[in-house]
Amino acid sequence: MSIRNTILVRVYFAFGLIVLLAFLVFGKMAKLQYVDGQHWKALADSLSIQEREVEAARGNIYSNDGSLLATSVPEYELRFDAMAIPEEDEEYFNLKVDSLAIKLADFFKDKSSRQYLTLLKQARNKKQRYLLLKRNVSHQDLKRIKQFPLLKSARVNKERFPSCLITDRQNKRILPFVNLAARTIGYKNVKENIHVGLEGAYGEYIDGKSGKRLMQRIAGGVWIPVNKDIEVAPVDGSDIISTIDVNMQDMAQRALEKQMITSNADEGCVVMMEVKTGEVRAVANFMRDKDGVYREKFNLAIAQSADPGSTFKLASYLALIDDKKIDSSTTVNIGNGNWPIYKHTIRDSHAPKKSIISAKRAFEESSNVGVTKFVYQAYKDNPDQFTSKLHSFGFGKTLGLQIPGEGVPLVKSSKSKSWSGLSLVQMAYGYEMKITPLQTLTFYNAVANNGKLIAPLFVKEIRHLGNTIQTFKAKVLNEKIASDHALAEVRGMMEGVMIEGTGKSVASPLYSSGGKTGTAQMADGSRGYGARRYQSSFAGYFPAEDPKYSIIVVIRNPRNGYYGGSVAGPVFKELADMVYANDMEMKGKKTFKAVNVGGRMPLTLQGSREASKKVYDRLGINTVNWDTIARGEVDTSTRGVPFVDLKYREGIVPNVVGMGLMDALYVVENAGFKAHVTGKGRVGMQSLVAGQKLPFGTAINLELK
Repeated sequence: MSIRNTILVRVYFAFGLIVLLAFLVFGKMAKLQYVDGQHWKALADSLSIQEREVEAARGNIYSNDGSLLATSVPEYELRFDAMAIPEEDEEYFNLKVDSLAIKLADFFKDKSSRQYLTLLKQARNKKQRYLLLKRNVSHQDLKRIKQFPLLKSARVNKERFPSCLITDRQNKRILPFVNLAARTIGYKNVKENIHVGLEGAYGEYIDGKSGKRLMQRIAGGVWIPVNKDIEVAPVDGSDIISTIDVNMQDMAQRALEKQMITSNADEGCVVMMEVKTGEVRAVANFMRDKDGVYREKFNLAIAQSADPGSTFKLASYLALIDDKKIDSSTTVNIGNGNWPIYKHTIRDSHAPKKSIISAKRAFEESSNVGVTKFVYQAYKDNPDQFTSKLHSFGFGKTLGLQIPGEGVPLVKSSKSKSWSGLSLVQMAYGYEMKITPLQTLTFYNAVANNGKLIAPLFVKEIRHLGNTIQTFKAKVLNEKIASDHALAEVRGMMEGVMIEGTGKSVASPLYSSGGKTGTAQMADGSRGYGARRYQSSFAGYFPAEDPKYSIIVVIRNPRNGYYGGSVAGPVFKELADMVYANDMEMKGKKTFKAVNVGGRMPLTLQGSREASKKVYDRLGINTVNWDTIARGEVDTSTRGVPFVDLKYREGIVPNVVGMGLMDALYVVENAGFKAHVTGKGRVGMQSLVAGQKLPFGTAINLELK
């Protein structure tokens, strides 16, 4: 073959190879475009466009008296779409951007107008569509900002220019009463799976249902909404009606904190329950921080399991009397207040005046020797009879609370690994066991409630858009923990504590009460009880003849005294005194003198007319309905507090400007609207125009001034 032919063959071969490669490339391109195109397009869309969740407004938490304990306030992140105004309308943009810069600088006061102008123009030049202007903007501020140039849509010479403003709403959780019952209200941390208090326990109701919004990723990894409107609107959460009473809670916190400062204690708690319903009206917990300030960091009342000490003697005496081992008049020889047993000595805190005393007197003086001798003599041959009795009182089992974090109780039996010959004696006066303050109070509440043991209640009701969807009643754990005779005996002994026993210093001359003081040594890790750290406590109820409230106070490691009567007792007295002073029904029917108002009647705003009228009637103040006067049904010379019948209609926006928050919420929610509140004082502005007919559950923002 000639050289020429060889070259031609090689050229033809190379050309053929090129053509083959070209066909392969075109084939691949065709496959990508027509066969795999939909797959890759979908993948690209999934990377640049995503459906994101839109947070729902969380439901409110209300107190028993209707006060707002926790609510969600909308806050907004403001973004600037520099290309919302088309490029062909550059003249309009340049005409308005200076005014916008001046407005933003004057409103936010974080940049000069020149800095804002530079920022906005640069965004226009770079064709940015999601420039951050400001975070955490309130609803009221947003309403004003929407009126700024370029941030509101405008019509000029029949041409419509869209708004350059993009808003992203978030919900900020606030507590109107700040630290009041903060730990009971609690919080929820989804990322760390932390659920505390009512917020954590009822999150499935409070959280609502998230909405959906299409978001697109643009340059720089920023996600912006595809459309102005949300594709799937979120459903707001339900409201929780708690049993907490704001006024009682405030009293409890102030009384506890004051006494902890006085006694220089490390931590403490107080709980108040309504006897017949089990509803918890107040629960306060304080721990001293490193800076010396008392803060509510941990729910001691619910979670702290520890030796209860002498407050447990009530259970020991109730077991003894119910088992017919003794009665309140049975005597015991306490000698000089010391009783050696099993290489251990039981000691009374004070030397007795008499060596032989009755069970009632031993209880009133909180004699350790008296109760341990009674229990040992009665149950030494059958200790499980005693421990079984304690378990029938509800001890040793959790209460099944509505909020998480209940401490695990421990009341041992003779089969327990740690049981010893001394265990029966130690348990008689509240050692070798673990019980929370709330578990102890639940037992005291049962004694006050004629033997009915009920679990404490924190939530009464769940409402959605003003409609009740679930109610809760106290769970009865035991209809009758002891006989009427035994209960009457121990109640008489508790009243004796307040009259001539360790609680007489905190008894009130205005009302009767029953109670028991407690002082227990606290173990200090490996150092045991050698560090001489104490827990002071007081548990009781009032008024004694018809108990309405039960209270427990526990103060740990006080340095200025440690006896229950002098350290924890004053909190019981102060709280009971304040509650009694504010509870007219507890005082019984009283005759009130007519109130001299100096010729001028006080002003009544709208709200619950029935509640207002009831107060004035009890105070002897006449009330007058001006509607009846206008109709000529009542003489115009009649003097009294004026009121007007409420004329709200369901679905019609009421006018609540000028009202206090309580009255405003009463009117708004009865009309079927959901209130979001900001500020302090009276209602200065409402977001919805009065008289409009709107759907049930529509949000209305109330700004207090």
